[in-house]
Amino acid sequence: MSPVRAFIGLGSNLDAPTEQLRQALAALQALPHSQWVGASALYSSESLLPGQPLYTNAVAALDTRLAPLELLDALQGIENAQGRVRGERWGPRTLDLDLLLYGQQLIDEPRLVVPHNQLHLRAFVLYPLAELVPAQFSLPDGRSLASLLEACPFEGLVRL
Repeated sequence: MSPVRAFIGLGSNLDAPTEQLRQALAALQALPHSQWVGASALYSSESLLPGQPLYTNAVAALDTRLAPLELLDALQGIENAQGRVRGERWGPRTLDLDLLLYGQQLIDEPRLVVPHNQLHLRAFVLYPLAELVPAQFSLPDGRSLASLLEACPFEGLVRL
């Protein structure tokens, strides 16, 4: 199997979020059958639910030979190793790793939807992703990243 460029969204708002992301980035660099490509800057953003601490977010890229569900399992293993407890949807968390894109594949399985189904609504994903791809980048469904950025303002994000 040839390597596939995968993009992973990272987020944390508990237990030293910046350090959580740094540890997760190191764990991503050590994934088997994968080669590190790079990561965006870190960003601070408001939570999707009121009353939560600020999130720290980033996007990472790697070239991987792991199949999509194998990569998802590896990402969930990293989350678990860093104390992730699954509770309230969009609730506070030590670490959230989302498989945003897997090459130009469209995936719709019970455990995994790629491109991530909320990607187009999330400035904290789109702007970091834009740091890692060419200006003319398009998603597997044909939407251009430029058009998604235009429709999703930078408001509420702070580059750290």
